Amino acid sequence: MAKFVLAGRADCPYYAKAELLADYLQKNLPNFRIHKITLHPDKWEEWLADLCINNKWKHKRSPIIWRELLDRGSKGLLLGGYNDFMEHAQEYYNVTSAMMSEVMKDIAVENMQTYLQFKEEEENIRQQFNPLHIWITGASMPACYNLIPMLASGKVFDNKTDIWLHLLDHSQSQQILQGLKMEAEDLAYPCLRKVTLHAISDDAFLEADFVIVLNDVLAKGDQCAEDDICKIKELWAQYATLIDQNARKEVKVIVSGSAYANLIALVIIKTAQSINPHNIVALPTQLEFEARAQIAKKLSINSSVIKDVIVWGNISATNHLDLQLAKLYKYESSIWGPSSFSRPLLPMIYDRKWLKNDLVTEWKKRSEHRRGLSAAHSIATALSYWQQNSEAGEIVSLGVLSEGKTKG
Repeated sequence: MAKFVLAGRADCPYYAKAELLADYLQKNLPNFRIHKITLHPDKWEEWLADLCINNKWKHKRSPIIWRELLDRGSKGLLLGGYNDFMEHAQEYYNVTSAMMSEVMKDIAVENMQTYLQFKEEEENIRQQFNPLHIWITGASMPACYNLIPMLASGKVFDNKTDIWLHLLDHSQSQQILQGLKMEAEDLAYPCLRKVTLHAISDDAFLEADFVIVLNDVLAKGDQCAEDDICKIKELWAQYATLIDQNARKEVKVIVSGSAYANLIALVIIKTAQSINPHNIVALPTQLEFEARAQIAKKLSINSSVIKDVIVWGNISATNHLDLQLAKLYKYESSIWGPSSFSRPLLPMIYDRKWLKNDLVTEWKKRSEHRRGLSAAHSIATALSYWQQNSEAGEIVSLGVLSEGKTKG
């Protein structure tokens, strides 16, 4: 499928002509898709300069057209301006445009009027709705790609709650985020009211209700180099300061990832001191789900019937799997009961050698095969529990600030 992005000034006649040609191609070619970005003339030059710097392109006029690579693994392929787009349409699709100059100018005037009217309506709508502001850091990581549909579907929060997604990552990832934004908008979920892209700046985390920290960089063993720890502390102290300054005071922060999760959560707690420390947690839920899946495989059951598995320790380093309170529901055996009936897990596993040695070994290896889907599911589950409460009596593992007490 050919997916193109057309961007230009709202008052540009050549943008108007390219827009009509692109609409014609999309209407008549099943594998042609166009995403349009219309900007106010006062903002065009700055926006174009930033776009070209981030993608190492050279282009100075309106419009600009590029092809979005569907694998989302690298920057888009620059096609050029209006003339380049016309040549491409003629060469590949045998389609051209014969629009007269006067018509182009009239359409450009109409485009500008429509743009201003749209912005006015957008501002009115913005003032009328009060969405949940959800900020996702490291948004170019695979977990974010899987997480967005879960958040936007209405299953994590209730389906009457509007959400505004803020995707934040370093400036080199903005092109990837642009592709992700377009796909999120294509989902057409009614709960997803807006998606905006951000690099780190003074207004990051503005009005945040939730901050989701994604960090998929694998640690090298249980011990981290001292310089790596210093870099992590410095970066997240900067982020935490912005969260402290800009987020709502009841903001909830979830730190997920394969490395430094406990450390990042601790830095945020220590730096963002106006935020309730109980609202800042590290997330071992993925480890919990992975352990449940391994046990379910051994018992030939579905992992959803295994409850109250506990993970202690450092999420991304030394940790301990605790099955002392784990239970099985709906387990077929000589003793049977209603759906609320449970049995202790440990007596159901007769292979003690596997339980003592192989389970932990296999559990640790599962982290090598993560591709973002299970992490996204873990985050969505934790958010759902936080918003709508977990089942009565169910135990859920979270990384929280220690108060010097041992709790069961």
